[in-house]
Parts: sequence; structure tokens; C-alpha cells
Amino acid sequence: MPAIPLPFVVALLLGVLFARLVLEEGPSGRLSPAAIFVAACTMMVLVVGLRWSLDVRWIRFVQPIIALALPPLAWICFTDIGRERRRPLASYWPHALPLLLMIVLSATWALWHPPIDAVVAASFFAYGAALLRFAARGVDSAGAVRLGDIPSVLHAIRLAALFLIVSALVDLAIAVDFDLYAGEHAVTIVAIANLGSLLAIAAAVAVVGASKPEPVTDEASLGEEASDAARALDRQDIDADTDQEVIAAIDRLLRERGLFRDPDLTLDRLARRAGIPARQISSAINRRFGRNISQVVNEYRVEDAKRRLAETDEPVTSVMFESGFQTKSNFNREFRRVTGMSPSDYRRSAEVAVSAP
Repeated sequence: MPAIPLPFVVALLLGVLFARLVLEEGPSGRLSPAAIFVAACTMMVLVVGLRWSLDVRWIRFVQPIIALALPPLAWICFTDIGRERRRPLASYWPHALPLLLMIVLSATWALWHPPIDAVVAASFFAYGAALLRFAARGVDSAGAVRLGDIPSVLHAIRLAALFLIVSALVDLAIAVDFDLYAGEHAVTIVAIANLGSLLAIAAAVAVVGASKPEPVTDEASLGEEASDAARALDRQDIDADTDQEVIAAIDRLLRERGLFRDPDLTLDRLARRAGIPARQISSAINRRFGRNISQVVNEYRVEDAKRRLAETDEPVTSVMFESGFQTKSNFNREFRRVTGMSPSDYRRSAEVAVSAP
């Protein structure tokens, strides 16, 4: 029975991931940046498989072009998480310039043998470093992500950035192998390293794509809500430039309206409701508490969960959802961070305290 080459197996897995992302988009008909990136990864893996299986001339021309398209696509996917609305396609034109350069270099390779491998590696390095800087901004880089998902999203961005850098090293290793050993180890290097990197980056993109909430449909209502909040701040003579007043305004919104129970709450949505810039909110909370907005909102959720666990017989899973958490892992982690124990242990300790004489 003939064996299926590894690149085609990876392409099949990526194809399944692409189909899932398309289905999640619904009837809009417009592909998300994440879906486009995964499609590009699938094409890249297929080209790699054909390159080492058939060694056709046109594949040698196409491979570096597709490879150079991956870093800017990854950048667009990850930086898109900071916006609730997608940017117009025209705003991405600077990222097309390296791709146009690669088309020229690949088309003229037979004439002067330009350093294609070095250009591809430099692109992977540059975009990988840019993504690391983007993730270093923390919460401010993920204003449109659910607050509960921010830690995992930032981790996915860092992981993808590192894999882009690893992929650059792989490309350089293949180039060195051809120079020194006539490509004797190139197939092994590609199969083990490069394909794994593409699969990991695509998975990270899928994690980020799934972390953005559904867009708000009633923008007019939301705008009125933000205006009402801003007028309320003015009536109470609150200066939004001071950290304490910003925190007090956010505290009122979270407690009085129970916004922390919204599992789709993002920093941008909280900022609109408060009528205060998102960066000002995150900076004030970070300076005052030494924690980010995601952790602080989760503390409101944990306090609500503690009350429910102590005063009701609701199942722990129901308490989790009613308090605004979406996943059990995040609920348990944040609950233990705040209380030092698991939700089940907290309920048992509360029952013991009530029954004690």
C-alpha cells in the first residue's frame, strides 16, 4: 500500500481547519483573515509536497511567492484582533510590496540568481519580531477580544511569532544544506520543521479567530449608552483624566449593570459604554491594581460566583456561565487565583461554615 507523503497529510488537516473557519463565518460570504491565512498555509504545504515529489519548474517559481505571503497574512490576522471592525482591504497595500518583489526575483532567478532564500527568511524574521512587539502591548493590543480569552490569545500570538522565526531558521538551514551537501538533508528538514511550524501557526490563528465575539448589531443603541455614561460622569463632576475617577466609573458600570456577566465583554465595548478611551481604562487599572483589565473583570465574576456557590444549590457549571465565564479551565484558574481554592472546595467550606455552631 503506497504511503501518503507527510505534506499532503498536513494539507488535509489544514483543509479541515479552513472548512471549520468558513462555516463559523456564516452566510456573510466574506472570508475572515484567519480563513485566508489557513488557505494560504494549505496551498504552501501542497506546493512543498509537489516540490519534493515532482520537482516541476513552475512549482519552484510559485513556492517562494506563497512562502513570502504567509508572514504578512499572519500579521494581518493577529493585528486584526485589536479592532471590532475590519480594516478596508486598501489599507493593507504596504504588505503587498515584498510579495511583488518576490514575484520579480522569482521570475528573473535564471538570469542573476537573486538571494530568494535570504529574502524569505528576512521576511519571516521581521514579521515574527513585529508580532512579539505587538503581543508585548498586552491588553491594549486585544481590545476587541473577549476579556476572558486575552491571556490565551496573547500566548497564541507569541507562539506564532516564535514559529515564524523558527521557520526563517529552517529556510536558512535548507539553503545551507544545498550549498554544503547538495540538498541531501533538505527533505527531512522540511518535513520535520517547516510543516510543523505552518501547522502550529495556523492553529494559533484559529485560536485568535475564535476569540472575537459576535459584532454588535445595534450600534445606535450602544452609542446612546456610551453618551449616557459620559453625561453621568459630567453630572458627578468626575474628571476622567484621573485614575481613581476612571476606576470608580468602571466599577459603577460593572456593578450596577452587571456587565461582567456578559461573556462577550471586551475592552472596546466597556470603553464605549463608559465613554472613556480604552487605553485610559487599561492604564488606570494597571497603575492602580498592578493587574490588567481582564484579571480585574474576572475578579468581579469570581465574587459573583462565590456568592452563588455559598447561597444557592446551582451546579458549578451553571454558576460558571451565570457569572460570565465561558470555559471551565478559565473559571477554575481565575477562581483559584482569587480565592486560593477550587470552586467545589469553596462551596464545601461555605457549607461547613454555615453548619458550624
